[in-house]
Amino acid sequence: MTKKANVLLKKILFFILGTPSLIFLFIFGFFSYSAAQNVIAEFKDMPSYLGLTESITIHFTEAITTENFRESLRITPKTNVFVSWEKNNTLVIKPKSIWKPEMDYTITLPEGKTKFMSTFPGKTLSFKTIPYPKVEEVWPENNATDVVVGIEDPLSVKLDRGAGDFWIDFSLNPKRQVIYQSNDNRSRFEILPKETFESGVPYTVDVVAYPIDFPNEEYQKKITTFSFTTLPPRPSTWSLNLNDRLSEVRKYTNPKVLEGKYIDINISAQIMTLFENGSFVDSYLISSGKRGMDTPKGTFAIHNQFPRPWSKQYSLFMPHWMAITPDGKYGIHELPEWPGGYKEGANHLGIPVSHGCVRLGVGPAQKVYEWSYIGMPVIIY
Repeated sequence: MTKKANVLLKKILFFILGTPSLIFLFIFGFFSYSAAQNVIAEFKDMPSYLGLTESITIHFTEAITTENFRESLRITPKTNVFVSWEKNNTLVIKPKSIWKPEMDYTITLPEGKTKFMSTFPGKTLSFKTIPYPKVEEVWPENNATDVVVGIEDPLSVKLDRGAGDFWIDFSLNPKRQVIYQSNDNRSRFEILPKETFESGVPYTVDVVAYPIDFPNEEYQKKITTFSFTTLPPRPSTWSLNLNDRLSEVRKYTNPKVLEGKYIDINISAQIMTLFENGSFVDSYLISSGKRGMDTPKGTFAIHNQFPRPWSKQYSLFMPHWMAITPDGKYGIHELPEWPGGYKEGANHLGIPVSHGCVRLGVGPAQKVYEWSYIGMPVIIY
């Protein structure tokens, strides 16, 4: 075979053998490029608002090369996170501490490569974190006056939802130490002071929310502020000193029933006096109904007695209960008590703050309960 023919043969063989390879490479490259351009990164099972410690899962429709991907990933606002991969197509991002509440975040995914080493474009994804709880209702209303805070009328704050991942804190100005309880999902809070509220004084309550275990200022938010003024002292001809007042009542109160036992209740003095056969037995400070929920005046009788009944209306225990009206709406009882054991303070005795009943202190209530009997007269004036 001539040299010219040999060269021609080699060209023919190269064409025959090379063309399929070129075609294969072309087809492979085309589909790799198309596949890379169609790689989709999207959130998996993303809620409307992400919890403060929840992970983010981003799913890629193709397996990708994960090397150096973490270093190029960007989160705005900047947040320290843990990053991990599942099966080279699922990216999991978890905050090292927490996501900041009520924040719009963006995740910028860098340009990457598929398992076939084809490049796909970057992408930006966005998400929101859960907002702080909002206050729907407070008691007393903002700027209320003549307020009496007690176990039947605690300060209260109602939220738009359960507090969830947030801690709710309360502070009063002038400062007062408080205790509080909430319902099961922590959407309603009731607050009572450990110290007496002074009469005729304006108070301000700040309600602050922050993520549980993160009370630092960066995460705190004041969710409401409300103010009120306490009931001023009522002018009275009786001594303002309660011990002196007891002495005055004992000296100047005349019995209205001369035979048998009866209970004498002086609303203006906030004193209960016990008489038997026209003779003085003892007297005690009381707390009768506040303005607008006044204790009824007149002649009554004890209709029933229970040692420790539960009030469904107020969700409180009313120890040493004695009803003075047939319907049981009004009665005499010891300072009421929360289910957790916290008791109304004796500091309210001598001040009309109840919802209409007549309260007695611990000790006197039991003495009056044991001294009384069903059918015994009760005179209130």
